[in-house]
Amino acid sequence: MNEKPAPRTGGRLLVDALVAQGVDHVTCVPGESYLAVLDALVDSDIDVITCRQEGGAAIMAEAHGKLSGRPGICFVTRGPGATNASHGVHIAMQDSTPMILFVGQIETGMREREAFQELDYRAVFGPITKWTTEIDHAARIPELVTRAFRVAMQGRPGPVVIALPEDMLVEVAEVVDGPRVEPAAVTPAKADIDEMAKLLAGARAPIAILGGSGWTQEAVDQFASFAEAWKLPVCTSFRRADRFRWDHPCYAGDLGIGPNPKLGARVKEADVLLLIGGRMSEMPSSSYTMLDIPVPKQKLVHVHPGAEELGRVYVPTIAIQATPRAFAAALSGVTPASAPGWSNGTPTAHQDYLDFSGTARKLPGEFQYGEVVRWLNENLPSDTILCNGAGNFAGWMHRHWRFGELGTQLAPTSGSMGYGVPAAIMAKRVRPQSTAICIAGDGDFLMNGQEFATAVQHDIPAIIIVIDNGMYGTIRMHQVRDYPGRVSATRLKNPDFAAYAKAFGGHGETVRSTEEFFPAFERAKASGKPAILHCFLDPRALSVGKDMPAGEPI
Repeated sequence: MNEKPAPRTGGRLLVDALVAQGVDHVTCVPGESYLAVLDALVDSDIDVITCRQEGGAAIMAEAHGKLSGRPGICFVTRGPGATNASHGVHIAMQDSTPMILFVGQIETGMREREAFQELDYRAVFGPITKWTTEIDHAARIPELVTRAFRVAMQGRPGPVVIALPEDMLVEVAEVVDGPRVEPAAVTPAKADIDEMAKLLAGARAPIAILGGSGWTQEAVDQFASFAEAWKLPVCTSFRRADRFRWDHPCYAGDLGIGPNPKLGARVKEADVLLLIGGRMSEMPSSSYTMLDIPVPKQKLVHVHPGAEELGRVYVPTIAIQATPRAFAAALSGVTPASAPGWSNGTPTAHQDYLDFSGTARKLPGEFQYGEVVRWLNENLPSDTILCNGAGNFAGWMHRHWRFGELGTQLAPTSGSMGYGVPAAIMAKRVRPQSTAICIAGDGDFLMNGQEFATAVQHDIPAIIIVIDNGMYGTIRMHQVRDYPGRVSATRLKNPDFAAYAKAFGGHGETVRSTEEFFPAFERAKASGKPAILHCFLDPRALSVGKDMPAGEPI
């Protein structure tokens, strides 16, 4: 006979619901609107990471979702707390990351009066979430939280926002907890796999593009075996380079901003494209120029877990609704009857990648950024997690860093500045045995640099490398192109970031040359503290591919 559940407050029911889903970390900026939840967390084993701004808290939760494959959890207060957190929610939406943001809300009896910090969360977050809802009665918490986990993970993963009225959280209810949710498996039909194999067998110059979320290491390995059997060139999508080992003989590089021209040509000239997990959106498609819309000239096999994405932009020859994990598993035993005609070109594709990624051009000034990235890559373990936000500084990382394991790249495909610092902090918290590095531009760092205080408070020794060129480099690059000689709003006067680190209680050093960097990094790592290396890059080094034109003002 089932026992009657004990009466619990809404706050307790919510925390118990998280425990039932296996949640081990939550991020937050505390607020009076959800005090009952904060109180219930005291009696749980959940690791509560207190952040300094809601944008940083939401990004940490998003990073957790990327690393774990299950929703990252963030709590923020109503009104400005929620709008600050929208930064991380938008990243989760565009990056297809499972995440749940819990937002405090006014008391139910005060609705529609524009009460203190009142917002209509369905209206505010609806366009950038998979589902936004509000829980009116404590008895519905297990039901709606269970549903939220399913929505966040199932199909194309993404964010869910749940508003929590203050009075609901202290209401008492007698209700059982929901079960742990596992997303429904979306598996490919055998007929579709057979049709794809037939298409490949008759291809002249195929290529696979791996992207999206929902990959596991097993799926990566299974697809690598498939690629090797078919001698199939494989590239990765924008900021998804950890989906395939860099040293695999079939790897042809990554499609991002300023990709290897030889790789771009290979995609455009392919007759069969296997697009697995990704959407081939603006950045990896070089502003939608690699595939014709709506019908690509290449025969497109599009594999995606969300039915709504299949044919949304590109009409596929074969549409397969499946998760990367299920699709990769279905490839077992799918081998060519004979050596494919294109197989001699695959080593060339791999060598083109090695040549492009291995060549670091000489930059103006004493700090050779490309050499630094290559040194880090060569001297750190393969499980090192590299994190970044957005800016021209990221071009050197994407070109020269060689990813060897899944879950080692945390970067926003949405191009959101301020991502790297909170992401690196969460990465080091979740995987303390791994080295977690954030490389940030000077403008990028100060978008969420306050979370360095979070790292110090929680003793999380992430290493932050700030590349300081005294400008918003990407915007300046566009100004140089469109409005030469006219500098507007892109110059930056920065603080001493090494002193900033020390002021918070971390390790800080200033680096002005390549030779100074190597021992400084070793000292930062040996310190056991959160660390900032303030590195000065000559502003004439405008991007990974070009310098500031002669005569342009700095």
